[in-house]
Amino acid sequence: MRSAFLALIVLTAGCAPLAPCPKCPPPKPAPETAQYLEFTFDGLPGWPSAGLERSLRAFLAGCPRSGTFSQACARAAAVPPDDAGAARAFFEASFVPYALVSSDGPDSGLITGYYEPIIDGSRTQSSANRYPIFGVPEDLIVVDLAAANPDVRNMRLRGRLEGRRVVPYPSRGEIDARGVPAQVIAWTADPVELFFLHIQGSGQVKLESGERIRIGFADQNGHPYRSLGRYLADRGELPLEQTSMQGIKAWAAANPAKLKEALNSNPSYVFFRISESAEGPIGALGVPLTAGYSIAVDPRFVPLGAPVFLATTMPLATQPLERLVVAQDTGGAIRGAVRADFFWGTGEAAGAQAGRMRQQGAMWLLWPRGEPLPGKK
Repeated sequence: MRSAFLALIVLTAGCAPLAPCPKCPPPKPAPETAQYLEFTFDGLPGWPSAGLERSLRAFLAGCPRSGTFSQACARAAAVPPDDAGAARAFFEASFVPYALVSSDGPDSGLITGYYEPIIDGSRTQSSANRYPIFGVPEDLIVVDLAAANPDVRNMRLRGRLEGRRVVPYPSRGEIDARGVPAQVIAWTADPVELFFLHIQGSGQVKLESGERIRIGFADQNGHPYRSLGRYLADRGELPLEQTSMQGIKAWAAANPAKLKEALNSNPSYVFFRISESAEGPIGALGVPLTAGYSIAVDPRFVPLGAPVFLATTMPLATQPLERLVVAQDTGGAIRGAVRADFFWGTGEAAGAQAGRMRQQGAMWLLWPRGEPLPGKK
């Protein structure tokens, strides 16, 4: 009886209202989800006049594929090349457009740009070329939790062993200070260019002989991406509207004493591999990216390989950019249902466009007819 009475007191106390907690942390927001609102092709801005031949070629670059896109890939392969009417008929017959809307509220989101930079470097270290471009470290451990819990299938933990414990892998600042046990693919002279190479995720190293080494994303140290532009804006170093790649490079040239601390504000660090691709950088889908027709997305909401109709504007302009592109890549900063990174291509001209692109835009997912929507079974 006494035990039962004590248990009742404990249960009753657990249900009693608690006094307000002045230092309680705010509740965590609910995870973002996506709504897929069925649309019509005629309702897509600019669809009637859109040229779709290059969009079809970009889609075909990711084929053949099994599963959701297998039938669409088979039909796409039979479309005559450079036949505008046939390309249009294929997309309209094979897919249904769905407007992407975030549970956070907006039906539009941030559209940025990226590109494949070409930086100067050498195969050996020198007094000028002293900053390493690392391959994957020997001690980097990647823990994939999907087998244990399907709810975290997109989550991979990265670290290293310290005795019998897995501890976080070193941050950018720690790697720059002490290095890592990894192959050095090449050396370069400019830490700012190397930093932006990490952000782009792929690039080419131009050697003194004129030879080029194409490198692509291989892995990452597991730390979250932090925006250097946001860091500089929060500290009053640059107005937010000037935190383009060009603006940040100009700030870096004028503030060498503050540069290391600023770069280390982004603890994320990218490791590379040599790519043998002659067609272009390889995206997360495993195929070469197509300039102007490939985008990076958040795969939680937009499956890789899916066509996406994008309605935004050109960098620093009001000129419409309305185009059918293909989700073929991902990125650490690309988070959200209505969020995309537009691939501009290779070299300086592409970089000029990519570095200035920070537009608002809307996205429509083109999903194969008859297939359950992402997240549905």
